[in-house]
Amino acid sequence: MTLDKLNIGESAIVKSVNCEHALKNRFYSFGMIKGSKVHVEEVTLTKSTMEIKINTTKIAIRLSEAAKIEIENEQ
Repeated sequence: MTLDKLNIGESAIVKSVNCEHALKNRFYSFGMIKGSKVHVEEVTLTKSTMEIKINTTKIAIRLSEAAKIEIENEQ
C-alpha cells in the first residue's frame, strides 16, 4: 500500500521510499526513513496535497509524491 491511500487520522510505518535521488534525500532530511511512523493530519479539498507528521515534524507533500512511499499497517 502507498501513503496516498491513507485517510485523515490514520497512521502507518514506512516500508520504502521509491523515488528519484533528490526527492529521496528531501524525505530523509525530514526523518521519513524505513521504519518511521507517519500520521496523516490533513488532506486538501482538491486531494492534491496532504499534511503528514513524522515524529514531531509536520510536512506537506503532494499526493503524487506520497504515491511513491510504500507503507505497512502499524503493529
